[in-house]
Amino acid sequence: MDTYTFRAGTAPLLVSMPHTGTHLPPELGARMTRAARVLPDTDWHLERLYDFLDALGASVLVATHSRYVVDLNRPPDDTNLYPGQDTTGLVPVDTFARAPVYQDGAAPDGAEIAARIDRYWRPYHARLGQELERLRSAHGYALLWDAHSIASRVPRFFSGRLPDLNLGTAGGRSCARAAIDAVAAVAQRAAGYTAVLDGRFKGGYITRRYGQPNTRVHTIQLELAEITYMEEAPPFAFDEARAARLRPVLRALLEAMLAAGRSL
Repeated sequence: MDTYTFRAGTAPLLVSMPHTGTHLPPELGARMTRAARVLPDTDWHLERLYDFLDALGASVLVATHSRYVVDLNRPPDDTNLYPGQDTTGLVPVDTFARAPVYQDGAAPDGAEIAARIDRYWRPYHARLGQELERLRSAHGYALLWDAHSIASRVPRFFSGRLPDLNLGTAGGRSCARAAIDAVAAVAQRAAGYTAVLDGRFKGGYITRRYGQPNTRVHTIQLELAEITYMEEAPPFAFDEARAARLRPVLRALLEAMLAAGRSL
């Protein structure tokens, strides 16, 4: 199986979904625990939720493999992106609930991790970089939206309930201020939803690596609370009624970024 799916659009926008994949190579899944094989930390159903992207002319890059194979939003040297805070690694060995991913004695060694980086991590990032360069060459600038979701309550990472819409811009460094302000204003006005800018989730490796406003590449991450569009317990069912309320907000966020981009 290919490590990602990709389709090119006509707008200067690329939407990346690095954590929505659910495929586990059989030989790898056989080494995992029952808790891990449920894939609880997946960014579930994002392609279905963002079903309007073709209408916006966006390019779309979607990982096919689970983040337990390799986490595409971590640096290849596995540096902690949130120093002093608990996170899972480039090749996770425990779930967000601290359950082991691997059966006893089955965790990958350094050589296997390096092989996974070459097999899964590098192709995704090569395509991501190529598409941003294509967009920048075609339009004079490129916009990257890194789409994520997470359970609304994960005590390991944050206390209480997560806001619904968590925008991350690496503290304002990954995107021009005008675009940040335009997108944040839409989020703050979204009736029935809570929003925060650069709160607990400030953007992972993709946001920080590719968001380079000085080179006219502007990146924003959105971490959604999954409760806004799905059931957070297995089997992690999609809720079309909740999604139908949320989609206009997501579309407005992306339209605001596109509109701001034209004047950057």
